Amino acid sequence: MKVKLLLILFACAIELLLLRLGFWQLERANEKQLHTVQMQEIVASKKAINLAQINLTSQKLEWVNGRIFFLNKPIILLDNQRNEQQVGVTVYQLAHNDAKQEFLVELGWLAVSGNREFPKPEVLQGEHFVSGLLLPAPAAGFALGEAVSSLDEHTFLATRIDTDALSKQLAKPLATRVLRIDPALDIGFERSLTVSSNTLSPEKHRAYAFQWFGLALAFLCLSLYVLKRKKV
Repeated sequence: MKVKLLLILFACAIELLLLRLGFWQLERANEKQLHTVQMQEIVASKKAINLAQINLTSQKLEWVNGRIFFLNKPIILLDNQRNEQQVGVTVYQLAHNDAKQEFLVELGWLAVSGNREFPKPEVLQGEHFVSGLLLPAPAAGFALGEAVSSLDEHTFLATRIDTDALSKQLAKPLATRVLRIDPALDIGFERSLTVSSNTLSPEKHRAYAFQWFGLALAFLCLSLYVLKRKKV
């Protein structure tokens, strides 16, 4: 009886875990849907706030404009970014606003060659008046290994945008939000205001949720069959 009870408890724990993972994916789908709608509304209205007056440590989505000053280094390449079916990198460069707050500016996407030869984008310099979407740094996903490594003295290769890790690497405070430059501006590279880097769509999250629920149902049926047929 003790062994049977342990098996039942084990099966219940696995079943609850599978169900929890399914509901978690549904929660993430709802969050992403809300995020997408909010982003589309902000981009459509383009009601700008002056960048010098913004709290860059907030996690809000805001359309901003204002003067920024690009720093000479480093260039940061966020690896494994897809555009259609092609793999590339998203390019970031450090800048500061009139309030001397330093943050990352997302300049757009560049392709990576088949032999993994990384592009060498031109470093932007000096003062620019820009507009764009201020948003939290891209989600890290499963954070394995170092967030950032050095390609050369001017370029970092990042597996994720971890502002804390970058702050330590640069030995200076760095804002937790990034500025995605308006594609209408004639600087940077190919980019979109409404596509988030390294993130799953709401539809993908829902598909994963149904997979977890399917596994939960299959495991429940298997557990009932085993407990019914097996005499412990």
